[in-house]
Amino acid sequence: MPHLTRTRTAPATAPDISAVQKRTLTVLLVSQVLSGVGLAAGVTVAGLLAGQLLHSTSLSGLPIALLTTGAAGAAVVIGRVSQRLGRRPGLAAGYLTGALGGAGVVTAAALGSPVLLFVSLFLYGAGTTSNLQARYAGADLAAPRQRARATSTVIVATTAGGIAGPLLATPAGHLATALHLPELTGLFLLSTVAFTLAALTLLIWLRPDPLLLARALPAASASDEGAPADSPARPGPGLPVGVLVLVLSQLVMVAVMTMTPIHMHAHGFGTAASGLVIALHTGSMYLPSPLAGRLVDRFGAAAMSVVTAGTLLAAGVAAAVAPGHSITLITVALVLLGVGWNFGLVTGTAIVTDSTPLATRAKVQGLVDVAIAVAGAAGGLASGIVVATTSYPILAVLSGALAFVAAPAAIVAARRSSARP
Repeated sequence: MPHLTRTRTAPATAPDISAVQKRTLTVLLVSQVLSGVGLAAGVTVAGLLAGQLLHSTSLSGLPIALLTTGAAGAAVVIGRVSQRLGRRPGLAAGYLTGALGGAGVVTAAALGSPVLLFVSLFLYGAGTTSNLQARYAGADLAAPRQRARATSTVIVATTAGGIAGPLLATPAGHLATALHLPELTGLFLLSTVAFTLAALTLLIWLRPDPLLLARALPAASASDEGAPADSPARPGPGLPVGVLVLVLSQLVMVAVMTMTPIHMHAHGFGTAASGLVIALHTGSMYLPSPLAGRLVDRFGAAAMSVVTAGTLLAAGVAAAVAPGHSITLITVALVLLGVGWNFGLVTGTAIVTDSTPLATRAKVQGLVDVAIAVAGAAGGLASGIVVATTSYPILAVLSGALAFVAAPAAIVAARRSSARP
């Protein structure tokens, strides 16, 4: 019967859906390039900006914690809006909120107001959430065995903006100075414009909405082959493993990445050097996405969970042993950190998507991204405390070791799944 159903509906829907999927991916690619510029601003200068306003480095991880906390709240809202109205209004609302937060950061720095800075960073997190949740939109119309590659196609588009953002730290700072604003606000000026353009791109061109169209397809049930037959709205058993992989990858990456510019600054490097390192790190977070997608589709999520854990552990060790004066070794460590995060994002997303039925997919995905954002907030907040009380190498080693928890969990889950009748 499943074969007869696909034979009957394919001629009427497959060509149109294929064209819509290509258009959807194209629009998402454009919006991701734009939002990638904004994504890197908080990472590159938020900690330094807070340090200037607070005159302390012990709370330098607080901006990233606030940003990711705001991302957590936005993930719930964007997920629910997307569930009811579609991906287009949900993602666009997140980008516009992020743009408002970016403008608030600039205003806070100009006024010297830490309170306004923290509120604005909270709002800014919504833009990063939209950038992250766009990967789900890329998989809405994809076949089950091509979802990892579709997801990775959207993720990799962030590379261009993510690399350009940190590299523009110095010229953007000059622009801010010319406008009689603090130099560190330059990237937030740029990100405000970038988030706004990303929102407009989706509002104008993301039509038809991929999630709403996927629900309307006669063959929608066929795209949910992994969902339990007796309860189409109930997530599958693989969901906790996917969440674990995503959460640990985010926590480790944010913790080490947040303190790296501050670590470099303490060893005499300026914003240009730290911007270069973060740019290469950001590129490694997104550029390997096509490879990660193919590996997940070919070898399975369990195997890639182990690879993810091993890569993040290697990154932590490399960051710990890298001398503070060696920009080359620090860069190698941050590149490994980005690659490990990318493997975890693609792998965990594939598991979550395959384990979630279409009827409740957007809502569950939003809740999953809440867990990711909370993990990032915890990593960002704890990183400053750990470095202030111990050292940056200790933070790196502890983070890498924590990442390896995902490996045995994925193996056990895979064995239990294969043992089921």
